[in-house]
Amino acid sequence: MKKMISLSLLTISALYSAEVALVPITVESTVMTDVAQKAQMSADVAQALTEAVPSVDMSRRSGIANDILIRGQKRDNISVEVDGTKVFGACPNRMDPPVSHIVANQIQDIEVIEGPYDVENFGTLSGGVKITTKKPTAEEQGELNVGFGSYGYKKFGASVSGGTERVRVSASASIESSDQYRDGNGDTLADQMDKGGAPGNKYQAQYHDMEAYEKKSAMAKVYIKTFEDQELRLSATVNNSDDILYANTPMDAFYDNSVIYNIEYNIDNINDVYKNINLQYYHSEVDHPMDTKYRVAGATAYMTNQLQTTMQGFKFKNSFDINSYKLLVGLDASVRMWQGEKYKTNTATATELARFVSLPHTKTTNRAIFTKLDKTFDALDLTLAARYDTTDITPDSAIRHANDYSALSANFTSTYHLNKANKIFLGIGQASRVPDARELYIVTAGNDNLDQVTNQEIDLGYEIENSMFKFKLKGFYSKLKDYIYYNKAAGTFANVDASIYGGELSASLYATDDLSFDLGASYKVGERDEPLAGQTGTNMADIAPLRGNIAANYEYMANSIATVEVVASEKWRDYDAENGEQELGSWTILNLKIKQAINKYFDFTLGVNNLFDETYAQSNTYYDLTLVTTGGQTMLLNEPGRYIYTNLDFKF
Repeated sequence: MKKMISLSLLTISALYSAEVALVPITVESTVMTDVAQKAQMSADVAQALTEAVPSVDMSRRSGIANDILIRGQKRDNISVEVDGTKVFGACPNRMDPPVSHIVANQIQDIEVIEGPYDVENFGTLSGGVKITTKKPTAEEQGELNVGFGSYGYKKFGASVSGGTERVRVSASASIESSDQYRDGNGDTLADQMDKGGAPGNKYQAQYHDMEAYEKKSAMAKVYIKTFEDQELRLSATVNNSDDILYANTPMDAFYDNSVIYNIEYNIDNINDVYKNINLQYYHSEVDHPMDTKYRVAGATAYMTNQLQTTMQGFKFKNSFDINSYKLLVGLDASVRMWQGEKYKTNTATATELARFVSLPHTKTTNRAIFTKLDKTFDALDLTLAARYDTTDITPDSAIRHANDYSALSANFTSTYHLNKANKIFLGIGQASRVPDARELYIVTAGNDNLDQVTNQEIDLGYEIENSMFKFKLKGFYSKLKDYIYYNKAAGTFANVDASIYGGELSASLYATDDLSFDLGASYKVGERDEPLAGQTGTNMADIAPLRGNIAANYEYMANSIATVEVVASEKWRDYDAENGEQELGSWTILNLKIKQAINKYFDFTLGVNNLFDETYAQSNTYYDLTLVTTGGQTMLLNEPGRYIYTNLDFKF
C-alpha cells in the first residue's frame, strides 16, 4: 500500500500545507506568509518550512532545533538571515542550525530562495532563507497563544504592539517544552539509543526519561519616525534553550543561547530618482556547550565541547528609479568569530580535569559590493544582478595557515507573460561560498587547503493561474565546482566536482467555493563527477528521493477549515554508503486538521499527524555529521509517531 501511494505521487505534493500559506513561486524564490498565524503544531521553523515548501527537506536532529536542506543543500551552502541579520550556529555538528535561533510565532514571512539568485547576502551558494519578523504597529493589539500536544508538549506565547504615528513598539515572548517523543514503535529518544547505540552512548538510568528540551524566546522592537519619510528601527531577540537531547549524536546540548540585535536607519523618497537609503548594523552571537553528562560514558567524568560564534556586519543599500529602470547598489561587510574548547569534568566533584582546543579561534572577514537592475518591457520582466566578494579567513593557530578568497557572482532572471494567466520564467546564475572554520581547521577533520565552492545553475519554469486552478512546473540544473564534501576514507573534507538536477511541481484545484485540493512534488538527482580518493561510488549524499503530499481542504463555515493530507516518500535507493548513508524505506503518513474560528478574537485548532502511527525516518546518516555508530552501522533517528496537538489563539 505504501509503495502504491508513493508511486502515484510521482508528480504531486502539497504546495499549500496544512500549516503555512504560500504566495506564487518565481524563478528564484517561494514566499511563506502569515507564518506566526499558521505554524501551530510547533515553534520549530524547520518543521514549518518542510511542510510548506516542496524544495525544502528537514534533517531530523532532535525534538526541536532541526536543520533544513534546499534541493539537497545544507550547511553553509544555504544562507539564513533574520531581518537582514546574517545568522550562524556555533555547533560544528549542526545541533543549533541558524533557523533554530528564531521561533515561528515571531515570524511574519519567510522567503525561500532556490538557487544562486541573492546578491545581497554573503554565501548564498545554492539557496537561502530570508526571515521577516512581525513589525510593530501603531494600533494597540495583542495575542495570546497556547498549544498542547502528545509527549507532554506545551507552548505558551504572548505578543503586544502599539504606539503613535511617531513611535511604534512591539514585544513578544514564548516558552516551549516537551518530553521525548515516541516513534511508531513506541520508542522514546532514549529507547532508540538503547536499540541502535553503542553502550557508552546510551543514557544513564536517572536521565533515561528526562525532558527532551525547554526553549524560551523573547523579542522587542522599537520603530521611531525621526523625520518625514525617515525611520530608526531597533530590534533585539534572545533565545535560551536548555538540555536538548540529541539521541543519535554522542553529545547533548547543555544549553544553547543566542542574541540577535539590529540597528537600521531607513530614508524613503529622497527625490524623484533617489528613492531609498538603508543603513544597517547587526550583531548575532551563540554560545553552545554540548556534553556527555547524561550518557553512560559520562558517569564518572564527562566531556564538554563548548563552541561560541559571533557575527557582526554592516549593509548600505541605495535604490534608484531611473526612467523605467530600478537600480539597487550596495556595500556589505561582515566579521565572524568562531572558536571551540573541550574540557573534561569529574562528575562527583565537578572539578575540571583537562582542557584543549577543538576549533581554533578563527576570524572570517568579508567585504563585498553588489548591484541589481530591474526592467519591464511590456510582457517581459528582466533582472540583472552581480556581487564581488573578498574574504580573509585567519585561524589563531601556529600549525594551520590563513586563507583568502575572491569571487564574482552574477545572475540573470526573466519572466515572460504569455497572457494574463500564463507565464514562463528563466534564471541563469553563478555564486560562490568560502569554506568555513569547521571544514578548514577543526581538529579531527579539517583541511586548510580547501578551495571555495562555485555553483553555476539554470532554472526554467512555467505557471498558469485562473479562477479554477493553479499549476506550476519548475526544473533546475546545478553544476558545482570544488564542492566541499566529507570523505570517510580520508577522515576529512575534500573538494570535488558534482551536479544536482531535478524539479518541483505544484497545483491547486478549486473544485467548489468550499472545497479545494493542493498538490505538488519534489524530485532531484545528485552525482559527483568522480569518486573521492579511496572510494568507488559517485552518489551525492543528502539527496532525498521523490517526495510529495496531497491535501483536501473543506471550508465548512467562514474562516473554519478541515484538512486531510497524505504525505509520502519513495524508497531511498541512490545514497552514499561509503560516506555513512544507508537505504531508507518508503513511507506514507496521513495528517488531519481542523481550524475553527469561534469569533474574530478566538481560533481553535485540533490536529493529528501520522494518524496510523507509522515508523519511518526522513533524514539519512551522511558522515558530515558526527553520529553514533555501532557495529559499522550509523544510528538512524526515526520521526515521531502519532502526534495529536491543539492550539488556541486569542487576539485582542
